[in-house]
Amino acid sequence: QVQVAESGGGLVQAGGSLRLSCTVSGVARDNAMGWYRQAPGKQRELVATVTSAGTTNYADSMKGRFTISRDNSKNTIYLQMISLKPEDTAVYYCAVYVGRRDYWGQGTQVTVSS
Repeated sequence: QVQVAESGGGLVQAGGSLRLSCTVSGVARDNAMGWYRQAPGKQRELVATVTSAGTTNYADSMKGRFTISRDNSKNTIYLQMISLKPEDTAVYYCAVYVGRRDYWGQGTQVTVSS
């Protein structure tokens, strides 16, 4: 059974930082993984992805303030976010891609106050 668990969200002031974590169990450690977010009233959007080899890909709007990384020994990925803005407020979701399927976590809320 595949399980995806995000953590690290919370309330932060504008200009602050947060680091999100996502740990996956029930799958091999060589699957690509990614972060997405969904703001209120908006569609879910890509933040970044990372392969098991460490190759990263970012949505253009996320480059510069967001950094994705992974620890294969823990089957965990991270999202370091700096200089947060109120418009970064969203539920952040983690996904793991296994063959033709993807598995999602429940999400972690990030709220940035102005």
